[in-house]
Order: sequence, then C-alpha cells, then structure tokens
Amino acid sequence: MSEIPTTMPAVAYRKSLPVDDTESLIDVTLPVPRPGPRDLLVRVEAIAVNPVDYKVRQNNDPGGEPKVLGWDAAGTVVAVGDEVAAFEVGDAVFYAGAIDRPGTNALFHAVDERIVGHKPTTLSFAEAAALPLTSLTAWEGLFEHLGLRNALEKTGTLLVTAAAGGVGAMVAQLARALTGLTVIGTASRPETTEFARRMGVSHVVDHRRPLAPQVAEAAPGGVDFVFSTAGTDQNLAAYADVLKPLGRLVAIDDFGPVEIGLLKSKSISFHWEFMFTRSLHQTPDQAVQRHILNQIARLVDAGILTTTATTDLGTINAEHLREAHRVLESGKAIGKITLTGF
Repeated sequence: MSEIPTTMPAVAYRKSLPVDDTESLIDVTLPVPRPGPRDLLVRVEAIAVNPVDYKVRQNNDPGGEPKVLGWDAAGTVVAVGDEVAAFEVGDAVFYAGAIDRPGTNALFHAVDERIVGHKPTTLSFAEAAALPLTSLTAWEGLFEHLGLRNALEKTGTLLVTAAAGGVGAMVAQLARALTGLTVIGTASRPETTEFARRMGVSHVVDHRRPLAPQVAEAAPGGVDFVFSTAGTDQNLAAYADVLKPLGRLVAIDDFGPVEIGLLKSKSISFHWEFMFTRSLHQTPDQAVQRHILNQIARLVDAGILTTTATTDLGTINAEHLREAHRVLESGKAIGKITLTGF
C-alpha cells in the first residue's frame, strides 16, 4: 500500500437529521482502510444510491462519530489481502458491499472478495455501479426463493410491484431474459410505465388503484409468483386473492405485523429476501454472490441485460448525495441514481 495515501475524502453523517439539513450528510476526511486477509481495497470510481442508504441515515444515529453510508460501487482494485484468490490489482470490479461495514461513499473502500464481481466491460463505472444491489436482490428472490431453477422451462405469470424502481426493473429484466414468465408490473405515471415496459413488463397496473381487479384483468387465471418490493402489508390481501394455489410470494420491504393466515387456504409460501444476509451472517456460501455478479456482467456484455442507471448527479460529495437521498425519499425515482468520481 506504499503508493496509496493515508487519508481520503468521504461523505458521512454524525447524527440522524432530515435530508434538508446541511448536516445530514457532510464531507469528511478519514483514514484509508487497510484490507483484511480476504479483502480487496478498491478505489471507488462511481456509486449508486438505494433506499437502504436513507433508511439507515434516518434510523441509525451514530452518536457523533462519522458513519459512511453507501453500498453499490464500481471501481479499481488497488490492493489485495493475503488470502485473496479471485482478483488482482488493476481489476475493474462492481459490488454491493456489506451492511455491517463502512460504506462506499469514500474514495477507498475495503470489501470481501467473495461478494465482488468483475465489472461488465461494456459499461462505464457509473452504469455498472447501478446494478449490484438490485441484481443480487432480484436474482436471489427469483431463483433462490421463488424457486425458478429451471429458467426458460418455467412458464406462468409474475407480478412485481414498483416495476420502474431499481429492484423491480431488474426483476423484470431477469424474468424476461431467463424465464418463460409473463411479467405484470405496477407503475402509476406515464414515465414510470414507459420505463417498466422497457425493462420487460408486459402488462402495467396502477398501484394507486385497487390491485386485485387490475391483476385479474391482466391474468384471469391468477398469478404464480409475486415479487413484492413495496407495500407488502397493504397489498397482502390482494396478493392472497390473485395468487394461484401453491403460489409463491417474496418480499424485500420493511413493515410491521401482517395477517399471514390470509395465505393459508391456498398454501401460498412466503419468503424474505435480504441481500445482505450472506455477508451479515458470514454464511459458508458467500461466494455465491460473486458468481451471480459475474453472471450479471456476462449477460450485460452479451446485450441481454441493460443498466438501470437513469440519472448521474455528478461528483461524489455531501451536497449531491443529499439530493440523491431527497429524490429517493420522495418516492419518485426511476431506475437508479448514480454519482461519479471525487
């Protein structure tokens, strides 16, 4: 690490504050992390912002210590730990990080090699940074939890909520590319409807109106799978109505107690998807995420998948990140917001 500086610019927060407060995210200078045995030290070239960023900022007060947020990143490996086997200095990578380690809103970032993929060669760093968290969430939800293991042999109908959001857009793309499923997606504005259709949604329903009648019109026989990215508690009765017997439901959002008994008569199975589970609990199969990201990169470079990056807000600094958080908190983001360089 002799050519790597000892300090670096970063964006952090010291106290949970409203996003309009200029102290909600601040520019800081921090020590450059040293990589552990299985870690890569990455020079961060671009990041993307996710709802988890503002949710942690709002609900996890660091008590005055600078806490760096951010998970999606793309960059260049500048140092490797003694036990690293899959990467070398100079490799271009992309990844979603770990929720229990410092985030990617910093010039240098240490990350376990098992959850890192080689960056798609056909994308810029910003375009690649938009993909990891949502791709992993979508892949794990579809192919691990909903059980779509036979890929193109699997037919039927999938309902995905907020289909123009980061996760919803990747769910739609993967379902279109790798399964025989017909995708119904929810959206409510002309611009989100158009984006959802570009991502692979065949039928769009308005999530501001009662869901079940609209889904029944698009799929009179019911749906086989639901990928719920938002509003699971509000929509559970509708899901129970439109899902076929023995259907499957996977959810990624946060909510309180729900009447899970609504699913019993049809033997509908409920699954959680939390992309950080493997790294948080140090599961033996963490490297599955590296394999998923490498597969995503191959599909992108083959022209089968596309980036969901829609807006780049400029350099990585506190002002631009506050704007990214503000847009996400408004619920009006389409695709993914990125920032590039320091």
